[in-house]
Amino acid sequence: MQLTPRQTFTFTVAFLGWMVDAIDFFCVTLTTTELAESFNKDPSQVTSAITVTLMLRPIGALIFGVISDRFGRRIPLMVNLFLFTVIEVASGFSQNLSTFIGLRAVYGILMGGEWGLGNSLAMEVLPVKSRGIFSGILQEGYAVGNLIAAMLYYAIVPRLGWRALYWISIIPAVITIVLAFFLKESNVWQQTRQRQRDNPRRFHKTFIDMLKKHWLRSIYAIILMAGMNFLSHGSQDLYPTFLKKQLGFTPKQATIGTVVGNIGAIVGGMFFGYISEYLGRRRTIAICAIIGACFIPLWILPKSFGLLLVGTFFMQVFVQGAWGVIPAYLSEISPADFRATFPGLAYQLGNLVAASASQIEATMGEKNPLPELRDGKTVPDYGRVQGILIGSIYSCVLVLALLGKEEKGKVFATGSKHVDSCNASINEQIPPSELYAGAPPK
Repeated sequence: MQLTPRQTFTFTVAFLGWMVDAIDFFCVTLTTTELAESFNKDPSQVTSAITVTLMLRPIGALIFGVISDRFGRRIPLMVNLFLFTVIEVASGFSQNLSTFIGLRAVYGILMGGEWGLGNSLAMEVLPVKSRGIFSGILQEGYAVGNLIAAMLYYAIVPRLGWRALYWISIIPAVITIVLAFFLKESNVWQQTRQRQRDNPRRFHKTFIDMLKKHWLRSIYAIILMAGMNFLSHGSQDLYPTFLKKQLGFTPKQATIGTVVGNIGAIVGGMFFGYISEYLGRRRTIAICAIIGACFIPLWILPKSFGLLLVGTFFMQVFVQGAWGVIPAYLSEISPADFRATFPGLAYQLGNLVAASASQIEATMGEKNPLPELRDGKTVPDYGRVQGILIGSIYSCVLVLALLGKEEKGKVFATGSKHVDSCNASINEQIPPSELYAGAPPK
């Protein structure tokens, strides 16, 4: 599992890119209550900013994925990170909800492009046998970003207000942009690009041929990612609001809940990513879906804050345990010429389907309040809605995992039919010494 310095550096930048993306995204989910008060709106109206962000991510995945597959990963990644730091700063200056939502819409396009770029960068340079564990680590850049956002919220918002959180949160992104400047393109991408030059065809024709050949795989990937995104956003985005508004806990306690949940997410993603090298990707997702569903009552029903922390820890262990497999799994089932476009677009089209998760929970919770009043006002029943949604989604993810195709261990370097069953046939065999992703040319 030892990495070369180049592999380590490339993976680190990919991880940081996804982490800073998550920091900026979770600034909104953590400040939903403050935004509602500042703009004089209901939380369900504020969560429309989350919905819009998620809905527009497929556009970014397509734009940046196509550019990346044709022209490389490094420059598109730097441009992407720079633009969303600009949007994040501008979000802090918003004077009304309409302006804020408009800025988050642009941010959604940029956020949609980052995951495919970072994922392809990482998966193309990692050794095949290490792909599972590092897939889990990479995906938990999202949880680390959530964790950092929660700590920044706790340190900044009570003292300086929600606007300062958006301005200060760009610091990790600026550091990542500087590091990305020193990246080198993977040998796998260079080989793929050379093959494209040797067999020149218009990119859109190649893309259409891929869809004709792999349409069922494409539909499956999108549906799976819709379920996975419902699972993550449905269990995370509204949970701080649930703790504060329904259960009456303080912002400090809600922050602690977010931190504990993300510690569980990091543990789950890394552990099950590693385990997937032995059990397979699909079986690992299925196990997480079954066990995770058992923790739903402990996640929403207790009145004790301590028990809720236990519930949210284990809920995120299994939610993100399933997610930890996804970067490797989508890369392995992806056609070689579209290893940035296919995973990124499938991920974000699934996000489009699941974009309204938090808004559905907020709206249904407000329309079906608790029977008792608090200070003469109705109290939304967010917990029951979250429990029903997550239970249903776990069941769907279980079925999808069992129906999928297992391609654990696929080698991404060009050279044999075994290497990329999704790609055109290649007759030359790969020497055993090069049977890992990103094998250096001799």
